[in-house]
Amino acid sequence: MKRRVFVGGAFAGMALTGANARPPKPKSGTIPTRPFGKTGVNVPLICQGGARMDLFPDVAAAAAHVRQVYELGLTYFDCAHAYWDGKSEEAYGLGLSEVRKNIFLTTKSTKRSKAEAEADLAASLKALKTDHLDLWQMHSVGTTAEIDQIFGPDGAMEAFEAAKKAGKCRFIGFTGHFDPEIHARMLKAYAHWDTVLMPLHAADHAYLSFEKTALPIAAEMEIGIQAIKVFCKAFLLRALSPSECLRFTLSLPCHIAICGCGTIGQMEDNIRVAQSFKPYTPKEMADVRAKAIVGQGVYTGPTMEYWKRKA
Repeated sequence: MKRRVFVGGAFAGMALTGANARPPKPKSGTIPTRPFGKTGVNVPLICQGGARMDLFPDVAAAAAHVRQVYELGLTYFDCAHAYWDGKSEEAYGLGLSEVRKNIFLTTKSTKRSKAEAEADLAASLKALKTDHLDLWQMHSVGTTAEIDQIFGPDGAMEAFEAAKKAGKCRFIGFTGHFDPEIHARMLKAYAHWDTVLMPLHAADHAYLSFEKTALPIAAEMEIGIQAIKVFCKAFLLRALSPSECLRFTLSLPCHIAICGCGTIGQMEDNIRVAQSFKPYTPKEMADVRAKAIVGQGVYTGPTMEYWKRKA
């Protein structure tokens, strides 16, 4: 299911005057920032995700998009070597290499052995046209077997620690959306994580909740917390506006919301929400949580959040 395509959609319900009235274009360079955990870096409230760059017809078109997003004022770019069979990284390299010093650049590896992770890193750096990453992450960790391999002899952790020591990445972290209990175990297994990435949205509380299980641990560790699935693959747009979805997530104890690849108009909507952001009150959070699941019917739980394990 795709997010709705409309200009100003994040401001649903806002009064506009005139037949052709449209929200003002976001002013570049005015996206608020937050300290990224204890990394010492400030990051914008939202960033560009790289998972669906394959929506573009080719790498050149995707590169033009990410450059346009940068010109809107976004400076944090999320990617993974597995996205679009490596072409997402190529698009980032083509579109962003000239402004590399101005951006926070991330990518991820799905490999669990030291040798394979090192090979992934070399390929990523080449595609991204850079000599270092700001953040390198173990991607989509979902089982205890993977945890055992990552921390075992010749496991991926050896490659990640070596890369950080060598200056090939500034920070290391991990990601996932399958099982909040696995996230909790990963967080507890290593005291030196710089970041974590997890799904955080207004309906997460109702089924295998990352907000309840993993988020408090990450917050206590004071590491950088990235939120994904903000719009719940657009399922939440049956009940909430895009602005409600994004404002809810940004009101949680996280630092940045990753907004998936869409139209420039959608990203302008996201930027406007970030620029005018005020945290929800506890009562407003409760109201949005309730609204998120009322009327969803069969689309709640595992049917909606199909990326999570079955309870």
